[in-house]
Amino acid sequence: MSAPSPANRQKYLGEKGLIALITFLSAFVPLSTDLYLPALPGMALYFNVSTDLVNSTLILFFVFFAAGTLFWGPLSDKYGRRPVLLIGLSLYTAASLGCAASSEIDQLIAFRILQAIGGSGAFSVATAMVKDVYDTRSREPILAMVQSMVLISPVAAPVLGALLLKFMSWRGVFWTLALIGLLALAGGAALQETMEKENRSSGSMLRAISRLYKVSRNPGFSSLLALFSLPSLSSMAFIAASSYIYINGFGLSPQVYSYYFAVNAIGMISGPMLYMRISRRYRRRTIIITSFAAVSVSGLLVSSFGGLRPWMLAAALLPATISASCVRTPGTNLMLEQQRGDAGSAAALMSCFGILMGSVGMTIISLNWGNTILVLGAMNLLIGLTCGALWLHISKKPYVTQVPERYIAAEGRRI
Repeated sequence: MSAPSPANRQKYLGEKGLIALITFLSAFVPLSTDLYLPALPGMALYFNVSTDLVNSTLILFFVFFAAGTLFWGPLSDKYGRRPVLLIGLSLYTAASLGCAASSEIDQLIAFRILQAIGGSGAFSVATAMVKDVYDTRSREPILAMVQSMVLISPVAAPVLGALLLKFMSWRGVFWTLALIGLLALAGGAALQETMEKENRSSGSMLRAISRLYKVSRNPGFSSLLALFSLPSLSSMAFIAASSYIYINGFGLSPQVYSYYFAVNAIGMISGPMLYMRISRRYRRRTIIITSFAAVSVSGLLVSSFGGLRPWMLAAALLPATISASCVRTPGTNLMLEQQRGDAGSAAALMSCFGILMGSVGMTIISLNWGNTILVLGAMNLLIGLTCGALWLHISKKPYVTQVPERYIAAEGRRI
């Protein structure tokens, strides 16, 4: 592993502590959603409202989280990563306490929105910090490591959430999120700024935010952004529907549901590490197109067999989960490589589009479908085909800056 540049070495955190903090910040979305997935059906009964209204606490969280990244990302390019991190985490922690104290569904929705805005400040700087510290060649292994570690939270969070529900009400989930916010805030306080002063954007706050438009006009970045954001549509759709499918549809307990969800999440964890292993033997372009083909095949299997047994659904969905996770590492590195500066704005757009696509997917799957599993399978089938076609069209365009393959120069083979 390549060490951070000398200017960015951390006095208090060290390199391992910095990676751990980046990982923790990158996990704010799954921690803030997956932890309380087992509580959703019970919350609908507690507030005596429809499941659609309770689901809005999930969907609106993603919408405002995405919007928040567009605000915080450019500001971090102007003022630095650390101030944005500390302000965002303070708001997240306070809003989590508000969620735990809510007595009406409207109050919970309002505090979830504030929680999303605060959490987006932490999340928006995590990817930018990777680019601040690591160069092109060392960035991809770091991204794979961080993404794999981040994806442990979807495994642990639903299991922990179901465990919490055995001893306390749904409010305990939000007390736990407040504690997570405090732990991240302590890490942020120990962080030394990763962005060099000479690299910060100048001008007013409005001008800093306007840099989003400049970044979005980069054809290499924008085309890859559209492509690699699409898989979030189907993956987030499953997250939104999973508890209802397994608990209400198959009649499983919240605890057993968490185990099925964990199987899917293990597939997510393995994706980045699988990519790092097979990229030693195969080109990035081949791996990506094969992964999108696997997503399509998996969607077909889900539509055909997923409704028969819960284990069949988990098995049929697993190839799509692994493959969609596998392309995250090369996709993120390719997008970052398209921008020389404005890393905060680029990371903000990457986060925003991924989350917005996820919100669209959750909205679609939450509609009153007769067969939710069939719709989930169709989404994976169509997204795999669409992304595969887009990748074949975009990947060799001259405006896309390429990232070197993993070769050993002396031996002429990939590492």
